[in-house]
Amino acid sequence: MKIMDIHSHTYFSACGADKHEDTINAAINGGIQLFGISDHCYGIGERREEYIRIIDEMKNAYNGKIQLLCGIEIATVPGLGIDDPKTVKGFEYCLIEHIDRDESTVGMNIFDYADGFDCKVGIAHTDLIGMAVRKGLDPTEFLSRFADHGIFWEMNVNYDSIHGFSEHQYMLDFLNKPDITKIVKDSGIKLSVGFDGHRVYDYDPERVIRMNEFINNSGIEMVSFG
Repeated sequence: MKIMDIHSHTYFSACGADKHEDTINAAINGGIQLFGISDHCYGIGERREEYIRIIDEMKNAYNGKIQLLCGIEIATVPGLGIDDPKTVKGFEYCLIEHIDRDESTVGMNIFDYADGFDCKVGIAHTDLIGMAVRKGLDPTEFLSRFADHGIFWEMNVNYDSIHGFSEHQYMLDFLNKPDITKIVKDSGIKLSVGFDGHRVYDYDPERVIRMNEFINNSGIEMVSFG
């Protein structure tokens, strides 16, 4: 098992601040083995080639110290998202957010939307079980639809100043309620772990490590990258 954190932000995100080297060094020092940078699509904007080039340079610079991935976080609210997934090229994965919001431009069309990408697709910091319940769907069957489309689900362990030191309830339920853990396991959906870091000084790799270990000990499969 590689300890993964594939949700982090740099100065490319409007809400981020750190240089790539600073985020990567924080991950290395914290014992992270698989680290993904996933800045917001609206922060990257027209700088996609520059963004990908910098991460490729980081992969070479940190070769042998940590496995780095080039990701992107995609909003699905009006004015901030990407309408055509076929225009998203050169990334190893994308994290899609907001699909549980009423104003989401994707919503329940997530399956067709995700099928349009040529990289791995995950759902970021979203209570998918709660979403299923609100729509009157069986949670296990709903998560299985994501699994069938190869969409993974992020367990977001964020706890930082940017987000008001709040924790995601769906993540806490997954950790602390055996019936919820069983739903996830029975569905066959693969998981990822992300701290969703926006400031290096807030980064807490121990939260990342504990979630990785919990998932592994629960016998639930995590998304893999080569």
